[in-house]
Amino acid sequence: MNSPTTIQEVLNELDIIIEDAIASNDRLGLFAYVYRRTTSEIFKEIQLQNFEDNPRMEKMDVVFANLYLNAYKNYKINNSVPKAWEFAFTNKNEPLTIIQHILLGMNAHINLDLAIATSTSMNGIELAEIKNDFNKINDILFSIVNEFQDRLSSVSYMLFLLDMIGENSDEKIIDFSMRKAREQAWNSTNLLWALGSDKQGDTINGIDSMVLQLSKVIKSPKSRLVRFILKTIGKFEKNEVGAVISKLQEN
Repeated sequence: MNSPTTIQEVLNELDIIIEDAIASNDRLGLFAYVYRRTTSEIFKEIQLQNFEDNPRMEKMDVVFANLYLNAYKNYKINNSVPKAWEFAFTNKNEPLTIIQHILLGMNAHINLDLAIATSTSMNGIELAEIKNDFNKINDILFSIVNEFQDRLSSVSYMLFLLDMIGENSDEKIIDFSMRKAREQAWNSTNLLWALGSDKQGDTINGIDSMVLQLSKVIKSPKSRLVRFILKTIGKFEKNEVGAVISKLQEN
């Protein structure tokens, strides 16, 4: 099957992944749904001409999406995938919370894929030209995070326990992870862009290894208290992927 060349084609493929995940109760559908929601919002902003260079942003977003879609397809047929994605995919049946499953996907896609996609899209073009549009996506991501906070509580009944370790810690866990991921992605983008497309191999492998270590922390935080709270939260969450996604879709 050919890779998508437009954002609408990306959305169509994400719909297939989500439908398959619901049918098989596969928790990989949790990140796929959040990513579909994000991609849909970015597409809307492009259609409204709200980026400085809207055609460029669509092209970059398609390159970005294909890195995830290719990793997902290769995993499904037992081909090799980046280490960060392999970790996210192979932990789908582990007793992790909904937030952790989503963050594993976000970590791999933002910290690894975004740097690759941006540097590739800006090959031969001054990287500074895309920085404002790159940062604008931050605003979109954070608005979606806020949107999901209330909805998550309807499928993760004990999520409020994270408040025990700090005010609005549940939101901060995601916000902080996303903000740090976006910052790191921009730093990695600068590095890859400066190297050029023909000299990136070893550096990409190094970034992948770093992202893998972050994934391991997401799965098992260093704090024993946080690990205990996450384990408790997980015991009271909805386990049906279809039910979770249905609740996240509610207005």
